[in-house]
Amino acid sequence: MNNQSSITRRDFLLQASVLSSSALLLSNGAQGAAFKKYKMGLQLFSIRDAIAKDLNGTLKTVAALGYQDLEIYGYDGDSMKYYGLKAADFKTLLDGLGLTTTSGHYMFSQYLNKPEDEMMRYVDQCIEGAKILGQPYITWPWLDPEYRTIEKFKSLTLLLNRIGERVKNAGLGFAYHNHDFEFIDHNGENGYDIIMRETDSALVKLQIDLYWTMHSSKLPPAELFNKQPGRFVMWHIKDMDKVSRDYTELGNGSIDYTQILPLADKAGLQYYYIEQGGNFAKNSMQSITDNAIYFKKNLEKYL
Repeated sequence: MNNQSSITRRDFLLQASVLSSSALLLSNGAQGAAFKKYKMGLQLFSIRDAIAKDLNGTLKTVAALGYQDLEIYGYDGDSMKYYGLKAADFKTLLDGLGLTTTSGHYMFSQYLNKPEDEMMRYVDQCIEGAKILGQPYITWPWLDPEYRTIEKFKSLTLLLNRIGERVKNAGLGFAYHNHDFEFIDHNGENGYDIIMRETDSALVKLQIDLYWTMHSSKLPPAELFNKQPGRFVMWHIKDMDKVSRDYTELGNGSIDYTQILPLADKAGLQYYYIEQGGNFAKNSMQSITDNAIYFKKNLEKYL
């Protein structure tokens, strides 16, 4: 991947259109910004197509739109690279744009079929990369389909605890991120209940994807927060189309965030990331623009 490649005229015009929205964001949010409890975060997976074309220009646009904090994905542990850049160079890029990164989605699942010492070697690589970036959290984001049985979830909790202890001993936090498959019922049990019950809350925090929770869980977020208050330290915020139930831009869907965001203190929220994995009304960059505008105007006040 060549992150320094020149962008086409079409890309340039698109970026100019997106940047024209940043003035509205700045005028709405500049006053009193220092008093905000949370930075507005973005999961970079939302704009993976734009990042693949032009990392520097895309992140410059992200910062101009008012996003301050990032959750990253796609770490190469052996080379210690993020998006083709050495960890230290990626940190320099973020610093120059006034951006932070507080979590990363690290692909632990690729080591589930390998000896545990290889998994722990990768964990140590993740710790090293996260420390260079200044990330307080390392997040487990995914399970391949063959690891989603109840028996596999039960064995997974033992591994999550071991990784969480290793990460905690290194001075960082470790969290598990959900999708829909954790909520599939298996004769009265589901994977999320097992993770909540059988992992140590001091070692394994929870990054709740509110879209997937509302899409798939029989329990609303409020009931999950009540079951284990203080454990849901990170949130993914995205909306759900009223008909297709696919992703959609904030404000266009069925999730009422005015009822969820005020629960931040009970949940233990430390960081949130706006995300839209696909189904863009126009394109990914326009969607993160529209999401930022809507969030600042309508939802940020509830945090």
